[in-house]
Amino acid sequence: MTESDLRLRAVMPAQPKVVYEALTDPAALRVWLAEHAEVDLPGRYEFWGRFTPDGAEPHQRVLHVDERTLRFAWTVDGVESTVQIELAEDEDGTLLTLSQSDLPSFAEVIADTAGARGALQTFWTLSIANLADYLDGRELTPQCDFTSSELRASMVIDASPDEVFASMTTSELFSRWSGVHVDIEPHVGGRFAMGGFDLDPSGARFVEFEPGRKATLRFADGMIDSWELADSDGKTRLTVVQSGFDPANPPYPGWAGWLGGLAALRRYHELPQWRSIWLQIESAGVPEGMFSME
Repeated sequence: MTESDLRLRAVMPAQPKVVYEALTDPAALRVWLAEHAEVDLPGRYEFWGRFTPDGAEPHQRVLHVDERTLRFAWTVDGVESTVQIELAEDEDGTLLTLSQSDLPSFAEVIADTAGARGALQTFWTLSIANLADYLDGRELTPQCDFTSSELRASMVIDASPDEVFASMTTSELFSRWSGVHVDIEPHVGGRFAMGGFDLDPSGARFVEFEPGRKATLRFADGMIDSWELADSDGKTRLTVVQSGFDPANPPYPGWAGWLGGLAALRRYHELPQWRSIWLQIESAGVPEGMFSME
């Protein structure tokens, strides 16, 4: 990897031929990837719309395609990068490997200087999670709308509110389903730190904490994350909202990351023999120990 590369490896619950069809059928792409998609290989592979960073129009150009590989150039905010998706047989289905070159560093994303390109990693992690659920015939997680300043999502999880709340507020459980090292102090005034307290000693702080019902986090920059849980016929309706940011510059990278995490949370609670789809999440400049793949 070069300093600006992204590399993701995930196991898809279908054979390579089926996964390839989901990757190249425009009707399927319009379900799990993008608002709009047009494909006519080997010459055309395009997706765009409100669920795509810098997605007012398509900016993709096919570089190579065969029965197991798709490689295309993608220009976002005037910068061209290369995306490659490779499929290989796996005992549990298909090993999907996605790489992308010439991305902003983690420091640029955190400093909010990367523009639309800053959301590309979390765009892909959410998209791959939704591809896995699409292949499983499951309901998809809401996508990130890159044209809206309202960051709100609601979904039903087949588990009780107490179970879901515990999974979101207990360090060990959160780290298990999310694949991210997290330290949590589960009470009002307690800290919540992605990467752990060693990386983020202050962390966000819980300003509301009602077990089984609601938790609200306030970050140092004033941004607020709120989680509301309600019983829904024995299941949980979870509503997540981000607020407190400049509406002219919504924090899309973090929001898409939360949505990708919620896809993992749903699978954790709903699949009888749960196993994370993720084998590797590697991105330039991410602090060592941030991710904790099992």
